[in-house]
Amino acid sequence: MIYVGTSGFKFDDWKGVFYPPEVKQKDWLNYYGERFNCLEVNSTYYRLLHPATFFHMANKVPDGFVFTVKAYRSLTHEAGSDNDADFATFIESVQPLIEADKFGCLLAQFPNSFHNTPGNRNYLTELCDHFADHPLVIEFRNRQWVKDEVFDFLTERKVGWCAVDEPQFRSLMPPIVRATSPIGYLRFHGRNYKKWWSGDSKQRYDYLYSQEELQEWVPKIRDLAEQTDRVYVFMNNCFQAQAAKNAADMLTLLQDA
Repeated sequence: MIYVGTSGFKFDDWKGVFYPPEVKQKDWLNYYGERFNCLEVNSTYYRLLHPATFFHMANKVPDGFVFTVKAYRSLTHEAGSDNDADFATFIESVQPLIEADKFGCLLAQFPNSFHNTPGNRNYLTELCDHFADHPLVIEFRNRQWVKDEVFDFLTERKVGWCAVDEPQFRSLMPPIVRATSPIGYLRFHGRNYKKWWSGDSKQRYDYLYSQEELQEWVPKIRDLAEQTDRVYVFMNNCFQAQAAKNAADMLTLLQDA
């Protein structure tokens, strides 16, 4: 199974571009769920959500739709803090998705500043232990983690490796696709070299992929799908609904292939 969607759906600048003006905001997820089969929930990075939120979200999408959920920032960007309570609260919050059979996996995205050090490797082990009972995918933003021993660690624990498409600066992650668990995972962040370090997240992800750029990934995605049970492909270039357009483009390319 290959799932294609976007990293988030609730953006004001999508109205009139992706969402028709007559569709009310409370119905946006229903509209989205009629066009894509998965959604990466990113709002959970900024705040812990009440389980009721996920309960209502699950009821707005059809059977077969799957959510993946990004880990709360204290668990990835404040590594080493006393965050046991946040782990427990975060896991509790996604239970309605699990019960509705609409939960795909957890995504733990570490920042570029999370270097491959002994201390961070120990924390990574702790994080995997906390999430041992749930499917987990790790996204590294620093290429120091491109090591055979890291791939071996993930494979041993059946934790997924998140492949990324992003500007190729010296410290950032190259576009490496690996199957380290039954889940394949890809995130497309755009290639906005000029604005990547601007500090403005909207400008960072202001990028529209061409058909040729997306086509480069089609054989890689198909190959990953042969090595895993399911593959998630998410467009994170969310400015002005460019993610929704490119997700639709990718769906077409994969179907044609």
